[in-house]
Amino acid sequence: MRTMKASLLVFVCLFSIVRTTISQEEHSTAPLSVAKQGFFYVGGREFTQQGHSTIVDQMFVEYQIPAKITAPYPIVMIHGNYQNGSNFLGTPDDREGWAEYFLRNRFSVYVVDQVARGRSAYSAAADGPLASDDAETVERLFTAVARFNLWPQAHLHTQWPGSGMPGDPAFDQLLASQNPSLTDNVTMDATNRAALVALLHRIGPAILITHSRSGTFGWEVADDAPQFVKGIIAAEPSGPPFFNTPPLATKDLDLARPWGPASDRLTYDPPVKDPSELAPQREDQTEGPDLQRCWFAATPHKLPHLAGIPVMIVTSEASMHAMYDHCTSQYLTRAGVKNDLIRLGEHGIHGNGHMMMIEKNNLEVAHLVADWISQHISSGSSKNANKAQ
Repeated sequence: MRTMKASLLVFVCLFSIVRTTISQEEHSTAPLSVAKQGFFYVGGREFTQQGHSTIVDQMFVEYQIPAKITAPYPIVMIHGNYQNGSNFLGTPDDREGWAEYFLRNRFSVYVVDQVARGRSAYSAAADGPLASDDAETVERLFTAVARFNLWPQAHLHTQWPGSGMPGDPAFDQLLASQNPSLTDNVTMDATNRAALVALLHRIGPAILITHSRSGTFGWEVADDAPQFVKGIIAAEPSGPPFFNTPPLATKDLDLARPWGPASDRLTYDPPVKDPSELAPQREDQTEGPDLQRCWFAATPHKLPHLAGIPVMIVTSEASMHAMYDHCTSQYLTRAGVKNDLIRLGEHGIHGNGHMMMIEKNNLEVAHLVADWISQHISSGSSKNANKAQ
C-alpha cells in the first residue's frame, strides 16, 4: 500500500513538472495579445540659451497594454548606467526580455530611456558632460567577470550567453547598445526623478523596477510621490549607501550617495537639511565572509515617505553586488523601510552577474519577481493601467 502511494506521489510530481514545462513553453511561444502600444514623452523643462528657448530633460516612454489586464498595477522599468530601455525589451542573443514576460503575465509595461540617454534628448548646455563605457569595463563588470575575478563571488558567473568577450555576437550587441551617460550624479538623479514623477502622474500608481544606477531613482521617486509607488523591485540598486567601493571606486572613500542610498535629497525624520548631518559611520566587522562592512547614519533617521511601500532587493550570486547589497537592505530597515533581500542563489537561481535581466536564465529571475509581486502587491485596481494614452 505504501509502495502504491509512493508511486502515485512520484507520478503526480512528475506530471506536475511536465505540465509546468509544457505550460511555460506554450506561454513563451504564444502570440502576444496587445490592446495598445506606443510611446510618449513626459517631464522636461524650458531652457533658454543665447535668447533661444527649448525643452530639455524630457523622458521617452515606450508602453504596451495587454488585451486583458489582471495585474494590480502597471510596471515601470528603469535601466542602469550607460544602458537604455533595450535592457528590458529583449536580450543580446534575441530571447524574450522582461518587458515581454510581464506583458504576457498581463501587466501593462512602461519602459523608459533615462533623461539625456537613448531616445531622451540630451542637451550639453543644460545637463553637463557625458562619459562613455569601454569594452574592457563591460567585460570586467558584466560579461566575463569570472575571467577577471575582481571580487570573491566572480568565479561563480556562468549565465552570460556567450564568451563575454569582443567578437562574440552577444557581447558585440551589448556593447553596441551602450550610451554615454551624465557624469554629475545629482543632475542625473534630479532630472530623472522629476520625469518619473511626471510619468506616474500620467499613468497612475505603478510598480517600479530599477536596476543598478537607477536604484537611487526608486527611493527618490517614492520620497516625492509615495502615493503613486505601489512597490519597488530594486535589481542590484546603486550602492552601497554613501560610498562606492572597489572595483567601482577609484579611491578608498568615494562619496557617491551623500543621502545614504541616494545621490539627491531624501526626506528624513528627524529632518536633515544637509546630508553631512547623517555623519556616516562604518561598522566594525563584516556580517560574514566575502561581505563588505556597511556604512550607516551615526544617529537613527527614518525615511517616513518610503515606509509601507513593499521593497524587493534582488541580488545575483556572482555579481559585485553580492558583497554589499545587504548594506542597502539594512540601511532601509534601520530607516523604517521593510524590505526583502532576495539572493538569487538561495532560491536556486545560480550563476548570474549584474545583468540578470538579459542573461541566459533571465526569465527564471523574472518569474521570481512576479511571484514576489503576487505575494506582496495584491491589492488595488488595474483600471488606471490604460490611463496614459
